[in-house]
Amino acid sequence: MKLAFKMKLKPGFKDEYKKRHDEIWPELKVLLKENGISDYTIFLDEETNILFAVQQQDGNQSSQDLGQTAIVQKWWAYMADIMEANADNSPVSKPLVEVFHMD
Repeated sequence: MKLAFKMKLKPGFKDEYKKRHDEIWPELKVLLKENGISDYTIFLDEETNILFAVQQQDGNQSSQDLGQTAIVQKWWAYMADIMEANADNSPVSKPLVEVFHMD
């Protein structure tokens, strides 16, 4: 199953966001893969600072559902200064509805 959602980057943090994701923690990557999340891509609309994420997942769990794990909570805290975040540091995330897919 493919899942898409959007988040929002704070202005001026494009390079820092990319740098942090280029250096994604190995243990976070393992956790995502162990939970069936793969082919994970994030795009940025530079006009609006909207981050558009797409991920392939086995089952019904997305990366946003792993917030109870210590490593995800640590990642959220690490990212909270450069993107819109909730009180628990989780990114403000809005699911997107698929309206077209071409094979």
